[in-house]
Amino acid sequence: MSSLQNVLNSSAIIHPPGFYITGFESFPLISTYFIFMAFVYVCTVLFNSLLIYIIAVNHSLPTPRFLVIVNLLVVDLFLNKCTIPGTIKIFLIKDNFIPFNLCFAQMYIYYVLAELESIALTILAYDRLIAICFPLRQNSVNTVRRMVGIISITWCFCLGSTAFVTIIMTQLSFCKSVQVFSYFCDYAPVFRLACNDYSLQWTAASVLSMSLLGGPFTFILLTYVSILVTVFRMKSVDHRPKSLATCVEHIIVVAVFYIPLFVIFSIGFYVGAVDPDQRVLSLSLASCIPPCINPVVYSLKTKEIKIRAMVLFRVNRVNANK
Repeated sequence: MSSLQNVLNSSAIIHPPGFYITGFESFPLISTYFIFMAFVYVCTVLFNSLLIYIIAVNHSLPTPRFLVIVNLLVVDLFLNKCTIPGTIKIFLIKDNFIPFNLCFAQMYIYYVLAELESIALTILAYDRLIAICFPLRQNSVNTVRRMVGIISITWCFCLGSTAFVTIIMTQLSFCKSVQVFSYFCDYAPVFRLACNDYSLQWTAASVLSMSLLGGPFTFILLTYVSILVTVFRMKSVDHRPKSLATCVEHIIVVAVFYIPLFVIFSIGFYVGAVDPDQRVLSLSLASCIPPCINPVVYSLKTKEIKIRAMVLFRVNRVNANK
C-alpha cells in the first residue's frame, strides 16, 4: 500500500491492461434485450445502406438537402457499428474485457459520431430555414459546394475537439477499479474510476456536451420559431400545411435523438439521481434507436426517396422475372 502511495505521490500515471464492461450484468431478461439490439443493428445496416445507395445512384437527388441526409445516414450507420457488435460479443462469448487502447479508441469514435449526429440535425434545420424563410435566395445561398464545406468543417471540428477530451483522459491514473458500468467505454463512467483528480476531464466533458448538444438544439428551436413565424405570415393559407409538412420528418428525428440524451445527461451527469441500471438501458436505447428510425422516417416522409425506392424495386423485380 505504501509503495502505491509513493507512486501516486511521484505523479506517475498508472494505466491498467484494460477494463471490464459490466453494464448489463444485473439486467433481467438480458438475452431478449441482446436479441432486440441485434435486430436493431441489422435494420440499421440494411435501411441506411439502402437509402445511401438510392441517393447515390440517382443523379437528380444529390441536392444540398440530400447531401446532408447522406451525411446523417453515414453517421447513423457507423454509430451503431461502434457499440452494438461489441455488446453482442460480450453476450455471445462472455468476454467483457476490452484492452486499454481499444477502450479509448471506442470512446473517441462513439463521441465523434454522436457529435456529428447532433450537428447533422442542425444542418438539416438550417436547410429548412433557408428553404422556407428565404425561398428566393435558396439556390444561391444553399449550394452543394457550400454544403460540402459546412459538412467538412463540422467533421474536422468534431474530430479535433473529441481528440482533445480523449487525450486528457490518458493523463489519469486508474488504480482503483477497472469495471466500467456501461455498455461500452463511456466517458463519465471511465474517468470516475480514476484515483487522481479528474476535474479537468469533467469540465471538458461538460463544455463539449453543452456546446455540441445544447448549442445545436437551441439553434434548432430558434430555427423552428423563425419558420413558424414565416409560415403564419403567409398570405396563402393553402401553403402553410405544405411548408410545415416538409419539416415533419426532421422534427421526429430531433425529438427521438435529443430528448432521451438531455434527460440522461442533465439528470444523471450533473445531479446523479438516475439509477445506474436505468442509465445504461436509457443510453443504449437513445444511441441505438435513432440510427434505425432515421432512414425509415425519411423514406416514408420524403416523396423523392419513396419514388426512387419504388422505381428501384420495380427494376429489380423485372430483372428477377426475366
